Amino acid sequence: MIKQFLTIVGLFVTLSLEAQNNEASKYNPHTLFSPLFYPAGSTITRAANGEPNIGYWQNKADYKINATLNDVTNEITASVIITYKNNSPYALPFLWLQLDQNLFAKGSRGQARMPVGSRSRYGDASSNFNGGYKINSVQNLSAKSKADYIVDDTRMQIRLPKALAPNGDVAQIQIDYSFTLPEYGADRCGILKSKNGNIFTVAQWYPRLCVYDDVQGWNTAPYLGPSEFYLEYGDFDVKITAPASHIVVCSGELQNEKEVLTSTQISRLAEAKKSDKAVIIRSDKEVLDPNSRPKGNMLTWNFKIANARDVAWASSKSFIWDAAKINLPSGKSCLAMSAYPAESNGTKGWGRATEYTKGSIENYSKRWFEYPYPCAVNVASNVGGMEYPGIVFCGSTAQTDGLFGVTDHEFGHTWFPMIVGSNERKYGWMDEGFNTFINSLADDDFNGGEYKSQQMDMTLMSAFLFGENSEAIMNTPDAMKEYNIGNALYFKPGYGLELLRNEILGPDRFDYAFKEYIKRWAFKHPTPWDFLERWITLPEKI
Repeated sequence: MIKQFLTIVGLFVTLSLEAQNNEASKYNPHTLFSPLFYPAGSTITRAANGEPNIGYWQNKADYKINATLNDVTNEITASVIITYKNNSPYALPFLWLQLDQNLFAKGSRGQARMPVGSRSRYGDASSNFNGGYKINSVQNLSAKSKADYIVDDTRMQIRLPKALAPNGDVAQIQIDYSFTLPEYGADRCGILKSKNGNIFTVAQWYPRLCVYDDVQGWNTAPYLGPSEFYLEYGDFDVKITAPASHIVVCSGELQNEKEVLTSTQISRLAEAKKSDKAVIIRSDKEVLDPNSRPKGNMLTWNFKIANARDVAWASSKSFIWDAAKINLPSGKSCLAMSAYPAESNGTKGWGRATEYTKGSIENYSKRWFEYPYPCAVNVASNVGGMEYPGIVFCGSTAQTDGLFGVTDHEFGHTWFPMIVGSNERKYGWMDEGFNTFINSLADDDFNGGEYKSQQMDMTLMSAFLFGENSEAIMNTPDAMKEYNIGNALYFKPGYGLELLRNEILGPDRFDYAFKEYIKRWAFKHPTPWDFLERWITLPEKI
């Protein structure tokens, strides 16, 4: 998405540069480098040098989900069993959960904040759609009783009859629920209408634990659309029941190939796991052939993923499906896959999507930290670009450099915030900005620089970066003007890291420190200060 964003930036600069250059700069270095910017000293959980301290703790949330898709009514009916482990040193008398689908209920706070009379990337205030969760049952399985709970917009509080004890006590909650998937789900999920059948891209689709951390306690900021997510890590066991004509792809590894694939597809999938070139698992000619699917009305697909912070999936009878092997630095391998409709096929389009996925994952694994998941799935949809562990949704009409750019950007999010689990809800620049930076190197790396970016004149761009209407990157995205999000969260921090690497520290020193930051905070929750301290305490050896 960064390439599309830079195109928009260029247009904006052309229209506004002359006026902004005539204005006096309001940049104040005393504000930027305030002596009160950094928190004081270290704590038992976070060391002064920016690494987790000896007392660092983190809670864990495991999910076992059974869901059924009705492709006629667009309804998803599901049951989730959440096993929550309290590793904190504090007793927890209640739990907080996120109910993100409630953003699409008519009375939600997120709908109320949409621009009046106009569309927003994060929803549509004029839509007649009225979505949100229907909560059918909430059971406290640990207490063997109905749970005492309240729902407030996109949040649920469950009050426990006995506080969850510190240092390892476990609570188990079961929630039975349903919701109707929106056609346009705030660019996070949705339904793409293709000539051979709808493509359902499903995310923010189950109640998720809020993070309880050592910085803020319960992180309960509501979901309003622009600010993304802050999630606990855990293990997922997901079963999705869909029409037998559908192909289902999901975060994690498929557990029951023999039950949901034909013998031909099983054979092709095995070939793909050994091939550096994309192998067609289901071709465009086979999409309309009933023999390309097992017999029956409904099939249940089972996927598992470990130590992940989320899970998402997609389902359609229109999917062309291909796959290839990803080679990892350790000698291990995993699988790149793409699922897309006939309209998206072709060498300029999604016929190269698996090549782009493979290239992105291999590159970032070599440069920064090895990819941790068994699969990487690229799905063509009406979502412009959105990331989840092991799966991304990208625009179905994207082609050539646009498709490479959005694929590389969304899979770049594997490292920020899927591996390095920062708080996107408050600090969007810690995932979008870091990702924009690593994308700038990937453009040069892929296929001998096939989609190498052009250098921009940053003297000209400075008027846009520091214009009168710009906002500080430390603002929560929910509080930003929507037109500033691309600049403040993506471009400005991304370019700042480029300057730090290429002009100030040099690639060798920067890359050493950046990899150390990723390694130390992999599958943990760093704050901005944990990152910033890394550059103040660079190792003496470099």
